[in-house]
Amino acid sequence: MVSAKVIFATITGNNEDVADIITEALENLGATVEMEEISQSDASDLNNFDIGIVVPYTYDEGSLPDEGLDFYEDLQELDLTGKLFGVAGSGDTFYAEYFATAVDDFGTAFEEAGATKGSANLKINLEPEEEDIANLEIFAKELFDKANISED
Repeated sequence: MVSAKVIFATITGNNEDVADIITEALENLGATVEMEEISQSDASDLNNFDIGIVVPYTYDEGSLPDEGLDFYEDLQELDLTGKLFGVAGSGDTFYAEYFATAVDDFGTAFEEAGATKGSANLKINLEPEEEDIANLEIFAKELFDKANISED
């Protein structure tokens, strides 16, 4: 059975909503999912799951969530070879070039840890709307399908 860990950081609640949508989509596909707030998470726990998903917010002009800095640094030091990852997060297009850059930063950190990208990074403007929910469900299905193939 495919297992996934969904880790989120949020100020406004938008990213918790994103994490909930991903979690529900994965569970509907048959995955076992654990969801946790980033300040309560230990990056090394990702070794216990087939899929690691981070849902970060981007603060101000491209800053990572303060409560996720330790997790981010620890993530870069892991060996996640053989694990899949996905990164999705909400941001505000008001910040133009800095829109949801934490999504890309966490994606790079996963790649540096040797994990395999299971779905393209997904950025959402503010709160998830109908089209975003559909895209998050596709994101979850791509991750699930790739994990299912690697389990066979």
